[in-house]
Amino acid sequence: MAAEDLEWERSKISNQDMNLLKRMGFTKRKDALRFPREESYPKPPMEYRVSFVDHLIRGLSPPIHEFLRGLLFVYGLQLHQLTPNSILHVSIFITLCECFLGVQPNWALWKRIFCLRRNGSHGVAYNIGGVVICVRSDVDYFDVKFPDSVQGWRKRWLYVHEESSDSMEYNIAPFDGKAKILRRRSWDAEASEEEKLATEALMTRIRELQTTRGKELSELVRFGTQFIGYRDYARELEEKLAEANKRADALAIELEHSERRTHQEYELENPEDDELLDALSLLEIHGTEARNGLDEAEAGLSRLFPYFFHKKEQPATFIDLAQCFNGKEDLGLQLRQEGLKVGVEGTMALIAESQQQIDWSKVGDTGKIETKKWQSLIKAAKPNSKKILATLGYKPAPAPSSSKPEVK
Repeated sequence: MAAEDLEWERSKISNQDMNLLKRMGFTKRKDALRFPREESYPKPPMEYRVSFVDHLIRGLSPPIHEFLRGLLFVYGLQLHQLTPNSILHVSIFITLCECFLGVQPNWALWKRIFCLRRNGSHGVAYNIGGVVICVRSDVDYFDVKFPDSVQGWRKRWLYVHEESSDSMEYNIAPFDGKAKILRRRSWDAEASEEEKLATEALMTRIRELQTTRGKELSELVRFGTQFIGYRDYARELEEKLAEANKRADALAIELEHSERRTHQEYELENPEDDELLDALSLLEIHGTEARNGLDEAEAGLSRLFPYFFHKKEQPATFIDLAQCFNGKEDLGLQLRQEGLKVGVEGTMALIAESQQQIDWSKVGDTGKIETKKWQSLIKAAKPNSKKILATLGYKPAPAPSSSKPEVK
């Protein structure tokens, strides 16, 4: 047996793992996942790739996102060679780009934040999980709270369906458990000066999200990754609810017909093996779960919506909510303008309170003051800025620390 084979052993996926994947919606689509039987070495069926339970619960979901496909291609890696927390880094980055920056995940921004390193211990390099995606040491990024240890994740492997599409430029390479990890130049590739210039605005937005208000967004980024596996399930939710309503109407009609045929009340003395009663009970259980989920979603929206749309009323429907996010105005620009306005007005109020005589018409005429003069005035005002902010009741938050390295 080859040395690479020694890391593989019979998959040990518990019923608890299966129930977790079911609750997260991974089994909603038929044949999306397949669980190994007696094999001690992966032998994925056609169009399936080898993955792990801990990959899925950290954001990986079939069909595999095209950005992850690209990373595997550029880095020359197999899916099983990435650690679970590396998958979480990819999931958070995709969520950050699509939900908060309003752009597609791109290679230039990724290179500014991440690099790769080998993973091993005591002089032994791993093949399964042998590569770690980590944040560059000179980058100020979200302080994502990784678990200190992911015990036994290499033993919980399974097969994920890899859907092919003519529109895709490339797919994930077929599984090869004996493929050695070869370090490439792309692992340490840095953004060029042109790429840095093109992505500077995005990096600025990321730093803004790390302010006092942005700290809540850092947790939301992590929270959002947990729902990547729900994408297909969320798209089908409205259809499932409509089907449930139809089933409820059909059951009501059937019950009414039954009562008419028997001309007597329905007796529940022997409820076992009663198909109608079982169907009603199942409908009640799913209805309760759906109502609880909608209540939790509405509560979360009520807390988050004012941060993004502080001058708008919370929408009553999903369509209205989508229209809010599809607006032409730049929400980040509005927040910055509002913050600047509040700062200027607060400063003017402090000056007026000090009863100093100031010619405001000259203050507003910036064209008469040279740039160097403005710079000297700002430099002279900086020592008092903390006092002014404290008077206004603003307490700047400490800068977040860099991401912790993964512990094997």
